[in-house]
Amino acid sequence: MAAAGAPAVGKQVLDTGWLAARSTEVALTGVELTTTHPPSSSAAAPWMHAAVPGTVLGTLLKNKLIPDPFYGLNNEAIIDIADSGREYYTFWFFTTFQCAPAGNQHVSLNFRAINYSAEVYINGHKEVLPKGMFRRHTLDITEVLHPDGSNLLAVLVHPPDHPGTIPPQGGQGGDHEIGKDVATQYVEGWDWMCPIRDRNTGIWDEVSICVTGAVKITDPHLVSTFHDDFKRSYLHCALQLENKSSWLADCTLKIQVSAELEEDICLVEHLQSFAISIPPNSVLEYTVPPLFFYKPNLWWPNGMGKQSLYNVEITVDVKGLGESDAWSHYFGFRKIESTIDDSTGGRIFKVNGEPIFIRGGNWILSDGLLRLTKKRYMTDIKFHADMNFNMLRCWGGGLAERPDFYHFCDVYGLMVWQEFWITGDVDGRGVPVSNPDGPLDHALFLLCARDTVKLLRNHASLALWVGGNEQVPPVDINRALKNDLKLHPMFSSNPKTKDHGKYLSQDSTDPSKYLDGTRVYVQGSMWDGFADGEGDFSDGPYEIQYPESFFKDSFYKYGFNPEVGNVGVPVAATIRATMPPEGWSIPIFKKGIDGYIKEVPNPIWDYHKYIPYSKPGKVHDQIEQYGHPKDLDDFCGKAQLVNYVQYRALLEGWTSFMWTKFTGVLIWKTQNPWTGLRGQFYDRLQDQTAGFYGCRCAAEPIHVQLNLASYYIEVVNTKSDELKDVAVEIQVWDLDGTSPYYKVTEKIVIPPKKVKKIMEMEYPKMKNAKPVYFLLLKLFRLSDKEVLSRNFYWLHLPGKDYKLLEEYRQKTIPLEIGSKISVLGSACKVRMSVQNKSKKPAAESATSVSTMELHDRNGFHSIGREATSEVQGIGSIWSKICRGTDVAKSDDSLRRVEVNGTDSGVAFFLQFSVHTSESSTQENYNYKDTRILPVHYSDNYFSLTPGEKTTVDISFEAPEGSKPMVILRGWNYHLNHTMTM
Repeated sequence: MAAAGAPAVGKQVLDTGWLAARSTEVALTGVELTTTHPPSSSAAAPWMHAAVPGTVLGTLLKNKLIPDPFYGLNNEAIIDIADSGREYYTFWFFTTFQCAPAGNQHVSLNFRAINYSAEVYINGHKEVLPKGMFRRHTLDITEVLHPDGSNLLAVLVHPPDHPGTIPPQGGQGGDHEIGKDVATQYVEGWDWMCPIRDRNTGIWDEVSICVTGAVKITDPHLVSTFHDDFKRSYLHCALQLENKSSWLADCTLKIQVSAELEEDICLVEHLQSFAISIPPNSVLEYTVPPLFFYKPNLWWPNGMGKQSLYNVEITVDVKGLGESDAWSHYFGFRKIESTIDDSTGGRIFKVNGEPIFIRGGNWILSDGLLRLTKKRYMTDIKFHADMNFNMLRCWGGGLAERPDFYHFCDVYGLMVWQEFWITGDVDGRGVPVSNPDGPLDHALFLLCARDTVKLLRNHASLALWVGGNEQVPPVDINRALKNDLKLHPMFSSNPKTKDHGKYLSQDSTDPSKYLDGTRVYVQGSMWDGFADGEGDFSDGPYEIQYPESFFKDSFYKYGFNPEVGNVGVPVAATIRATMPPEGWSIPIFKKGIDGYIKEVPNPIWDYHKYIPYSKPGKVHDQIEQYGHPKDLDDFCGKAQLVNYVQYRALLEGWTSFMWTKFTGVLIWKTQNPWTGLRGQFYDRLQDQTAGFYGCRCAAEPIHVQLNLASYYIEVVNTKSDELKDVAVEIQVWDLDGTSPYYKVTEKIVIPPKKVKKIMEMEYPKMKNAKPVYFLLLKLFRLSDKEVLSRNFYWLHLPGKDYKLLEEYRQKTIPLEIGSKISVLGSACKVRMSVQNKSKKPAAESATSVSTMELHDRNGFHSIGREATSEVQGIGSIWSKICRGTDVAKSDDSLRRVEVNGTDSGVAFFLQFSVHTSESSTQENYNYKDTRILPVHYSDNYFSLTPGEKTTVDISFEAPEGSKPMVILRGWNYHLNHTMTM
């Protein structure tokens, strides 16, 4: 046991109390800083309070010494490392910590990542952290700690060796010099990203001290294997045990595996102990005998089942001294296989034996200044799960993502494709061609790659390793990665699960002894089942399309598209919050003699990489078809209509060919790490665009859709079970509030993992079809009329446009709005109900399922205890409805308000938002963004036909001292109904 007063065994994260200073402004040495002349905690110049984990730019911004680089053109006012020299962004970081180990204890100082190299001083003793952005550093500091426990730590961090120069024209990865290092490549700028002036220099990931006894646990590797069609499973574990003492250590290794049954109640499924002796000053590679499980709860991707996670805890006790070290990790029992599909040529992923149709997105990183937090990661990943995505690709020019990112992917069921740090643009295929042999130090690249594998391999969500983006690594690196990441025999050649029982008796190599051994390595993002499979530039396109194009067989040739991009303008409030007034002007629409419009954005939009909503010569402007935008609000409002249509059509088009032509698609990109104006479903401030909800609709596991090329109604079943006893309700509404077409199909059956063509949508061919109309499709169960999928379209006849919707804005539709609130501390949950009180034709009322309340069935993810402990045990209070309307109380727990309207028809494109009660005044262009962000909505940008009612669940954290308001707006609803909490 530890001596009285000795620190407890475990980890202490050092994330507060850091100071920083530019190295050229500090005359003292590292020895002096950590002995006789430490900086004052008051942060007197040149010292300042530092952002650790974080970057130099993050620290400068924290102290308001630079303007926000993501606001307007501020980035142009910040000196680039190419102009300042590396010394300008070479910084000291300093902190103190308390630790006085007992006689048998050992202490390590751990840096999970720094960029790019550093010297470390602890109480006057120097250590060097070698180069490489993606490697862990561990220093044994036991002998240099002060007996009184007060310790001084200073770290001198150097930028990448080859930060490069940004050409006047910008470009993909600037001048490509950054590719000579093992670091992120996006930092020199891309066609979606501004340059990062310090190239992300800093202590950018977790710093900690760890106290252990004589024996330390290092890098356990957990692997699950399955037998008899997943009825029997074994948990395998290999790990290193290091004995730091000069005597033989007799140890007891314990492994406990528990499952959470419900909040605060766990079931211990395994508790095993093993006696081990470790020679002095040595490292033992130990393999735990396999632990048997009968029918464990399996981990499934989002949309296919539960994300069951077990807590694996490993401890080592030294005889006579007690606990020496402990380690724990959430682990999911699952098997991921990946091969090339014979019929489509696309790469196919199977999880637990089930083929998974991939619908997901490309991920760069959460924030361009590496302000990476658990809270933001949770929101990021939950957003993707709420869009019904099942895979994220960590692009090769970005990060090897962090354990917190992977934890939330485990929790929410997002499979992850992780690339290493090679891109075609920088490594041999760009313009100009540069770095044909990749980074200068191949051994360093491989060291970082192997360490990244060890850091991430226990996460259930990690599905695939890929050598690079649109490029393969240099020959020697690629060969080494193929060898290092070769599959264990149990995971290769797609063997049948029922034969796996032979493994334990016939193969003596435990799979946990491999570096990974359970996941496929693919050499590049356009090779071996991705794009054309041979490395030709065959991903994309990255621009606006006619929605029907996505459904055409000619749109894309190959089985799996790793990148297809589109537009992404955010809401007007985000433009105003992230740009000065000169950035609030909308693009100029220049019409050519051929009738096509060329959009000319203002300089700030151009700097923020705006992608237009037109493609002269190919695609007419998709915003203009709703009427010429009058101002920023009108432009962004119409852009949301286009965002919704574009991304829903993209995913529905791909899904229409599920398994017959395509095995998957990844959208480029899902979000921006800065305030960019392209390729995003939520903006840098974490407000969703309408494209978010278009994706959410289209990627439902069970889905009804309209093929926009053939105008046939289709039902999608991505599940493993047959869908039977269902029918489709088809209803058309016109702009006059009448329903000229209504039909319910006969009973239909949809086989598992199939798309079934149901019938042609006949209305457009009818004699009196209206030029603009609404179509509502509902897939429902005949036995109880439960709606399994609902899909609402606004459509026009061939050759027409949506300009008639401008007049439709003047409609006043009667609504009934209800609200119910629960609050605990800052955590708020609101349930809003909205009903369209328009009268519907009596002929349909008797048979229609349209009047039934809509429940969210296909994708909204609650914030559960495994994800965060911040929201739990919610109590409740009830809401107040303001704006001077009469409140009709229906019962003790619900408040309702009726908003009168004189018209009958569709309540179109309704949107909730959450705000503080402050004024967003624009006097003298002094804009105040009143939005509370982020907010999780179970649905948004929705429409309701006469009689329909829906419920929207809203959750968020209220800023301290604020009075949150939920506001409802709509295309033809302008009262801005407000519910104040």
